[in-house]
Amino acid sequence: MVWWWWLIPGFLALVGVITLLAGLGAFFGGRPISGLLRALGGGAVAAGAVIAGLIGMDVQTYQRLTFERPVATLRTVQVGPQHFTAELTEPPSDVYPDGRTETYDLHGDEWRVEARVLKWEPWANVLGLDSQYQLDRLSGRYIETEDELNAERSVHNLRPPRDPRLERWWVDAWRMGRRFPFMGRAVDTLYGSGAAMPMVDGGEYEVWITQSGLIARPANAAAEEASMSGGWR
Repeated sequence: MVWWWWLIPGFLALVGVITLLAGLGAFFGGRPISGLLRALGGGAVAAGAVIAGLIGMDVQTYQRLTFERPVATLRTVQVGPQHFTAELTEPPSDVYPDGRTETYDLHGDEWRVEARVLKWEPWANVLGLDSQYQLDRLSGRYIETEDELNAERSVHNLRPPRDPRLERWWVDAWRMGRRFPFMGRAVDTLYGSGAAMPMVDGGEYEVWITQSGLIARPANAAAEEASMSGGWR
Protein backbone atom coordinates (compact mmCIF):
# COMPACT_ATOMS: atom_id res chain seq x y z
CA MET A 1 0.00 0.00 0.00
CA VAL A 2 1.30 3.47 -0.87
CA TRP A 3 1.52 5.13 2.54
CA TRP A 4 1.74 8.69 1.27
CA TRP A 5 -1.77 8.47 -0.18
CA TRP A 6 -2.87 8.71 3.45
CA LEU A 7 -0.03 10.43 5.31
CA ILE A 8 0.25 13.59 3.22
CA PRO A 9 -3.52 14.39 3.05
CA GLY A 10 -3.79 13.52 6.75
CA PHE A 11 -0.96 15.89 7.64
CA LEU A 12 -2.44 18.68 5.52
CA ALA A 13 -5.87 18.12 7.04
CA LEU A 14 -4.36 18.37 10.53
CA VAL A 15 -2.57 21.62 9.63
CA GLY A 16 -5.78 22.98 8.13
CA VAL A 17 -7.85 22.14 11.21
CA ILE A 18 -5.25 23.70 13.54
CA THR A 19 -5.16 26.83 11.39
CA LEU A 20 -8.95 26.92 11.29
CA LEU A 21 -9.23 26.66 15.08
CA ALA A 22 -6.52 29.27 15.56
CA GLY A 23 -8.33 31.59 13.19
CA LEU A 24 -11.61 31.13 15.03
CA GLY A 25 -9.82 31.85 18.29
CA ALA A 26 -8.37 35.04 16.85
CA PHE A 27 -11.75 36.05 15.38
CA PHE A 28 -13.54 35.76 18.71
CA GLY A 29 -10.52 37.20 20.54
CA GLY A 30 -10.84 40.63 19.00
CA ARG A 31 -8.95 40.21 15.73
CA PRO A 32 -11.84 39.62 13.32
CA ILE A 33 -10.10 40.30 10.00
CA SER A 34 -6.91 38.27 10.56
CA GLY A 35 -8.89 35.59 12.39
CA LEU A 36 -11.39 35.28 9.56
CA LEU A 37 -8.64 35.05 6.96
CA ARG A 38 -6.81 32.35 8.94
CA ALA A 39 -10.04 30.44 9.50
CA LEU A 40 -10.92 30.56 5.81
CA GLY A 41 -7.43 29.53 4.81
CA GLY A 42 -7.36 26.67 7.31
CA GLY A 43 -10.80 25.49 6.23
CA ALA A 44 -9.76 25.54 2.58
CA VAL A 45 -6.60 23.53 3.33
CA ALA A 46 -8.55 20.99 5.38
CA ALA A 47 -11.24 20.65 2.69
CA GLY A 48 -8.61 20.25 -0.03
CA ALA A 49 -6.80 17.60 2.01
CA VAL A 50 -10.04 15.66 2.49
CA ILE A 51 -10.79 15.81 -1.24
CA ALA A 52 -7.24 14.74 -2.09
CA GLY A 53 -7.50 11.89 0.40
CA LEU A 54 -10.77 10.70 -1.12
CA ILE A 55 -9.32 10.84 -4.64
CA GLY A 56 -6.22 9.00 -3.46
CA MET A 57 -8.32 6.37 -1.73
CA ASP A 58 -10.36 5.84 -4.90
CA VAL A 59 -7.25 5.53 -7.07
CA GLN A 60 -5.53 3.25 -4.58
CA THR A 61 -8.63 1.04 -4.25
CA TYR A 62 -8.85 0.69 -8.03
CA GLN A 63 -5.15 -0.15 -8.30
CA ARG A 64 -5.31 -2.73 -5.53
CA LEU A 65 -8.44 -4.49 -6.85
CA THR A 66 -7.07 -4.61 -10.42
CA PHE A 67 -3.50 -5.54 -9.44
CA GLU A 68 -2.00 -8.45 -11.36
CA ARG A 69 1.45 -10.00 -11.67
CA PRO A 70 3.10 -12.41 -14.15
CA VAL A 71 2.93 -16.16 -13.50
CA ALA A 72 4.47 -17.66 -16.64
CA THR A 73 5.34 -17.18 -20.31
CA LEU A 74 4.45 -19.98 -22.70
CA ARG A 75 5.74 -20.54 -26.26
CA THR A 76 4.34 -23.20 -28.59
CA VAL A 77 5.87 -24.91 -31.63
CA GLN A 78 3.83 -27.27 -33.80
CA VAL A 79 5.46 -30.65 -34.47
CA GLY A 80 2.45 -32.41 -36.03
CA PRO A 81 -1.35 -32.34 -36.43
CA GLN A 82 -2.75 -31.25 -33.06
CA HIS A 83 0.69 -31.87 -31.58
CA PHE A 84 2.89 -29.15 -30.06
CA THR A 85 5.83 -28.58 -27.77
CA ALA A 86 5.31 -25.89 -25.16
CA GLU A 87 8.13 -24.05 -23.41
CA LEU A 88 6.90 -22.69 -20.10
CA THR A 89 8.99 -20.12 -18.21
CA GLU A 90 8.21 -19.07 -14.65
CA PRO A 91 9.63 -15.81 -13.24
CA PRO A 92 11.95 -15.78 -10.20
CA SER A 93 10.17 -16.63 -6.95
CA ASP A 94 10.83 -17.94 -3.45
CA VAL A 95 10.64 -21.49 -4.82
CA TYR A 96 12.71 -20.80 -7.96
CA PRO A 97 15.05 -17.84 -7.23
CA ASP A 98 16.41 -17.94 -10.79
CA GLY A 99 13.10 -18.75 -12.42
CA ARG A 100 12.34 -22.01 -14.21
CA THR A 101 12.01 -23.05 -17.86
CA GLU A 102 10.70 -26.46 -18.92
CA THR A 103 9.52 -27.89 -22.24
CA TYR A 104 6.41 -30.10 -22.43
CA ASP A 105 4.73 -32.22 -25.10
CA LEU A 106 1.09 -31.26 -25.66
CA HIS A 107 -1.66 -32.80 -27.80
CA GLY A 108 -4.77 -30.87 -28.76
CA ASP A 109 -5.95 -27.52 -30.05
CA GLU A 110 -5.45 -25.48 -26.86
CA TRP A 111 -3.19 -25.37 -23.84
CA ARG A 112 -4.46 -24.92 -20.31
CA VAL A 113 -2.58 -23.89 -17.16
CA GLU A 114 -4.16 -24.58 -13.78
CA ALA A 115 -3.26 -23.37 -10.31
CA ARG A 116 -4.46 -23.43 -6.74
CA VAL A 117 -5.40 -19.90 -5.70
CA LEU A 118 -5.95 -18.36 -2.29
CA LYS A 119 -8.30 -15.43 -2.83
CA TRP A 120 -8.74 -12.69 -0.23
CA GLU A 121 -11.80 -10.54 0.32
CA PRO A 122 -11.71 -7.21 -1.60
CA TRP A 123 -11.17 -5.15 1.56
CA ALA A 124 -8.11 -7.29 2.38
CA ASN A 125 -6.79 -6.61 -1.16
CA VAL A 126 -7.18 -2.88 -0.54
CA LEU A 127 -5.17 -3.24 2.68
CA GLY A 128 -2.31 -4.82 0.71
CA LEU A 129 -2.91 -8.59 0.56
CA ASP A 130 -2.54 -10.14 -2.92
CA SER A 131 -4.00 -13.45 -4.09
CA GLN A 132 -1.52 -16.30 -3.68
CA TYR A 133 -1.10 -19.14 -6.15
CA GLN A 134 0.66 -22.44 -6.73
CA LEU A 135 0.90 -23.73 -10.31
CA ASP A 136 -0.65 -27.17 -10.53
CA ARG A 137 -0.67 -28.58 -14.08
CA LEU A 138 -0.31 -27.90 -17.80
CA SER A 139 -2.45 -29.84 -20.25
CA GLY A 140 -3.54 -29.99 -23.87
CA ARG A 141 -7.23 -29.60 -24.74
CA TYR A 142 -9.30 -30.38 -27.83
CA ILE A 143 -12.05 -28.14 -29.15
CA GLU A 144 -14.22 -31.06 -30.24
CA THR A 145 -15.68 -33.22 -27.49
CA GLU A 146 -15.19 -36.33 -29.60
CA ASP A 147 -11.47 -35.62 -29.83
CA GLU A 148 -11.31 -35.00 -26.10
CA LEU A 149 -12.82 -38.40 -25.47
CA ASN A 150 -10.81 -40.43 -27.97
CA ALA A 151 -7.64 -38.62 -29.07
CA GLU A 152 -4.28 -38.72 -27.29
CA ARG A 153 -4.26 -36.82 -24.01
CA SER A 154 -1.40 -34.92 -22.39
CA VAL A 155 -1.09 -33.47 -18.89
CA HIS A 156 2.00 -32.42 -16.92
CA ASN A 157 2.59 -31.72 -13.25
CA LEU A 158 3.76 -28.17 -12.49
CA ARG A 159 3.83 -28.46 -8.73
CA PRO A 160 7.21 -27.48 -7.26
CA PRO A 161 9.30 -29.91 -5.21
CA ARG A 162 8.12 -30.39 -1.64
CA ASP A 163 8.99 -27.21 0.23
CA PRO A 164 8.14 -26.94 3.95
CA ARG A 165 7.80 -23.17 3.65
CA LEU A 166 5.28 -23.48 0.82
CA GLU A 167 3.33 -26.23 2.57
CA ARG A 168 3.13 -24.21 5.77
CA TRP A 169 1.83 -21.21 3.84
CA TRP A 170 -0.99 -23.09 2.14
CA VAL A 171 -2.00 -25.25 5.07
CA ASP A 172 -1.70 -22.58 7.76
CA ALA A 173 -3.39 -19.84 5.74
CA TRP A 174 -6.42 -22.02 5.14
CA ARG A 175 -6.54 -23.39 8.68
CA MET A 176 -6.11 -19.94 10.17
CA GLY A 177 -8.96 -18.74 7.98
CA ARG A 178 -11.14 -21.36 9.64
CA ARG A 179 -9.84 -20.97 13.21
CA PHE A 180 -9.53 -17.21 13.66
CA PRO A 181 -12.46 -14.83 13.00
CA PHE A 182 -10.27 -12.10 11.49
CA MET A 183 -8.58 -14.45 9.02
CA GLY A 184 -11.92 -16.11 8.34
CA ARG A 185 -13.32 -12.79 7.23
CA ALA A 186 -10.21 -11.93 5.19
CA VAL A 187 -9.97 -15.21 3.24
CA ASP A 188 -12.60 -15.47 0.53
CA THR A 189 -11.80 -18.96 -0.78
CA LEU A 190 -9.09 -21.43 -1.76
CA TYR A 191 -9.93 -22.85 -5.17
CA GLY A 192 -8.66 -24.10 -8.51
CA SER A 193 -8.26 -21.58 -11.32
CA GLY A 194 -7.29 -22.12 -14.95
CA ALA A 195 -6.51 -20.20 -18.14
CA ALA A 196 -6.56 -21.59 -21.68
CA MET A 197 -5.72 -20.31 -25.16
CA PRO A 198 -5.35 -21.84 -28.64
CA MET A 199 -2.04 -23.40 -29.61
CA VAL A 200 -0.40 -22.20 -32.80
CA ASP A 201 3.04 -22.61 -34.33
CA GLY A 202 5.28 -19.81 -33.05
CA GLY A 203 2.71 -18.61 -30.54
CA GLU A 204 3.75 -16.76 -27.39
CA TYR A 205 1.45 -16.20 -24.41
CA GLU A 206 1.56 -14.63 -20.97
CA VAL A 207 -0.22 -15.97 -17.89
CA TRP A 208 -1.03 -13.56 -15.04
CA ILE A 209 -2.54 -13.87 -11.59
CA THR A 210 -5.17 -11.26 -10.71
CA GLN A 211 -6.92 -10.78 -7.40
CA SER A 212 -9.58 -13.20 -8.73
CA GLY A 213 -7.53 -15.92 -10.47
CA LEU A 214 -5.51 -16.74 -13.58
CA ILE A 215 -5.85 -14.96 -16.92
CA ALA A 216 -3.94 -15.43 -20.20
CA ARG A 217 -3.07 -13.02 -23.00
CA PRO A 218 -1.49 -13.49 -26.44
CA ALA A 219 1.98 -11.94 -26.53
CA ASN A 220 2.75 -11.93 -30.27
CA ALA A 221 0.98 -11.68 -33.61
CA ALA A 222 0.67 -15.43 -34.16
CA ALA A 223 -1.02 -15.97 -30.81
CA GLU A 224 -3.20 -12.89 -31.28
CA GLU A 225 -4.43 -14.10 -34.68
CA ALA A 226 -5.18 -17.58 -33.32
CA SER A 227 -7.12 -16.20 -30.37
CA MET A 228 -9.20 -13.96 -32.64
CA SER A 229 -10.02 -16.64 -35.20
CA GLY A 230 -13.38 -18.33 -35.09
CA GLY A 231 -13.44 -21.43 -32.97
CA TRP A 232 -9.76 -20.82 -32.08
CA ARG A 233 -8.79 -22.80 -35.18
